[in-house]
Amino acid sequence: MNSRKTRKIRIGKVEIGGDAPIAVQSMAATQTQNLEATARQIEVLEAAQADIIRIAVDSEQDVEALRVLRQKFPESVWSVDLQENYKLAPIVAPLVDKIRYNPGHLFHLEKEKTIREKVEFIVNAAKENDCAIRIGVNCGSVDPDYKERYKDDSVEAMVRSAVDHCQMLDDMGFENYCVSLKDSESQKVIDANRRFSEERPDVPLHLGVTEAGLPPEGIIKTRIAFEQLISAGIGDTIRVSLTLPNDDKGQEIEVGREILKDIQEGRFRSVPENFLEGLNIIACPSCSRVENDKFVDLAQDVRKMTEYAEKYKLTIAVMGCRVNGPGETDDADLGLWCGPTRVNLKKGTEALGSFSYEEILGQLKKEIDQMIFDKFAGEPPVATGIIEPS
Repeated sequence: MNSRKTRKIRIGKVEIGGDAPIAVQSMAATQTQNLEATARQIEVLEAAQADIIRIAVDSEQDVEALRVLRQKFPESVWSVDLQENYKLAPIVAPLVDKIRYNPGHLFHLEKEKTIREKVEFIVNAAKENDCAIRIGVNCGSVDPDYKERYKDDSVEAMVRSAVDHCQMLDDMGFENYCVSLKDSESQKVIDANRRFSEERPDVPLHLGVTEAGLPPEGIIKTRIAFEQLISAGIGDTIRVSLTLPNDDKGQEIEVGREILKDIQEGRFRSVPENFLEGLNIIACPSCSRVENDKFVDLAQDVRKMTEYAEKYKLTIAVMGCRVNGPGETDDADLGLWCGPTRVNLKKGTEALGSFSYEEILGQLKKEIDQMIFDKFAGEPPVATGIIEPS
């Protein structure tokens, strides 16, 4: 295994980069203002020995909830996800050890200000409170300027966005930062991190396959990327993003440590030649943005219901919220994104309608059958049974 060449940065009491151990982290999947559920989620992740726990905030009420939680967990190492509200940085920074912002989200906010001004606002909050920063670039929410500039190469759009934001932080004299470049396709994660690492070998990298989905497929997708990158000396902290019930989120930490141990000891898992050549279901790992806990059950039901179509090369995306769901289902053949009481169904970028959680499986099956007929010029297979919503 190649040694890592990145500089060390500090996230609270945790160091990443250089010769520091690769840190394993996860994210609370609960709504932050639900103090009991979020405290339980933190306890689950701490019991699994998570090095870093990420929590989302999107309002001042979320920040106040975080303040209460911090009193209960004073030693826990926390990263905060600013979601679409970068203005919260100064009031949340005193409570956390790292701030994660998404460059793509900054584009849509306060358009009268430059991206640089918004980044400087976050950097100043981090400097004043001794916080690290993660520049978190995601495939489904890349800054539109970069998407347009590199419309024929989505990986390069992510890499250029990350590199440019690194330069901004460098120019501001801020070095305590890392970068992530995430996609739901293992190969794009590999390509993006390789390209970035060649250009900025000094910057620590947070690795993850976003929306990897349900086990075991989600674990396999993640392992493919981690084995290729970490063995090449790329990657300083990891997150395994699995769609799991809240009380099982500790599995993300356990799986992450198992993969790292296997890589360290030279145990690499072979992948069948035709893996992911048929039906591919991607699903987000759930977070505080999810407005209905039925989302995880729905993802599991979609997998069961679609077993009859597993030989067809189709991608179905199941997303848990209205923030990332609309954009991160655009590249799927069929996409579902969940609201509080209804599920929105899409075909590519085309909206097909909104359906109740009880109706959506039947409607999805109709669309799958029609797509199989249209794309593969044959009568769709017959499902062996009807899956009732969980």
